[in-house]
Amino acid sequence: MATIEVRRADDGTVSYRAKVRLKGYPPEHATFKRKTDATKWAHSVEAAMREGRYFKTAEAKKHTFADLVDRYLKEVLPDRPKNAANTQRHLQFWKQKLGTLALADITPALLVQLRNELLAETTRRNKPRSNATVVRYLASISHAFTVAMKDWQWVTDNPVSKISKPRQGRGRERYLSDGERERLLAACRTSANRYLLPVVVLAISTGMRRGEIMNLHWHDIDFQRGSILLTATKNDTSRSVPLTGLALMLLQDLAKVRRLDTSLVFYGSLPYKPMDLKKPWEAAVRQAGLENFRFHDLRHTAASYLAMNGATTVEIAAVLGHKTLQMVKRYSHLTNSHTAKVVTAMNDKIFAQSKGETHTNNGQAVTVIDAI
Repeated sequence: MATIEVRRADDGTVSYRAKVRLKGYPPEHATFKRKTDATKWAHSVEAAMREGRYFKTAEAKKHTFADLVDRYLKEVLPDRPKNAANTQRHLQFWKQKLGTLALADITPALLVQLRNELLAETTRRNKPRSNATVVRYLASISHAFTVAMKDWQWVTDNPVSKISKPRQGRGRERYLSDGERERLLAACRTSANRYLLPVVVLAISTGMRRGEIMNLHWHDIDFQRGSILLTATKNDTSRSVPLTGLALMLLQDLAKVRRLDTSLVFYGSLPYKPMDLKKPWEAAVRQAGLENFRFHDLRHTAASYLAMNGATTVEIAAVLGHKTLQMVKRYSHLTNSHTAKVVTAMNDKIFAQSKGETHTNNGQAVTVIDAI
């Protein structure tokens, strides 16, 4: 039941302390300047308890944000190994800022303040922190709150969902020109690393991610059908990648001599670990004279080549393994020539006229002197 206590301070001011005690719930109390506010609060809390809606608020007051992070790192993160190191770093930042606060005290306004701090800071390389990086920081804490809300019932809602995320750019659109591609492949052919050429060709011809390529196993490749089955992808969705042309030939050559103690295609000094591609890749980029070019740009190159050769956004998304079309819209401008051909073909079929055919237009005779 709810009770109201009147309290008088030494200076004569009066306050009202509301208490709610109900079996099955920890005692709750709050102090107000007006009796009406205390009474209103007590009635609402007691009603929520009787309806089974209040235990989450009590949990939010009992647990700190540090409790949330520690439990998340112990119980949830081990089941999410992809990008686990970054997620842990993000959550440690939030823990440093919010760790001592009760979950009930973490408000959207407080998160906005910390979001703005992140945006204003510079990275370890003394560069401005990008909007995309801040979005990832917010995504990490948001998932932690979601788990606390749905699975642990520590909070009633996710405060991160109530704040706006920094606007992200369209993303990089860097891809290889014909000349750059030839120079890069030439540098790969002269590299001391026997795997560099097939890795780069595979990236350009299939759009596979670096991690997908470096963790490729021989049992993933079907030479007879000319395809690669990827099961460990970024979005946890399996996809089949067509394998043809030079990429197929290079992998067939590598398959002629395989190590028996590993199934990895591109193994390193330890047969059970992928090779380290960083040094040979950077050397090839320098030799080819490429500026502002990263390995991931080979994936953009594959998507751009597909777009310029008439592939639709749906087809590009299927090849690259995107769940939505939003990620491939950046390549839509490259399909203009293909779109123009489609429109031209439609017009030719519908409106094409025979040479010399006469029509009436606004009462005037018009003779077609050439086919359209």
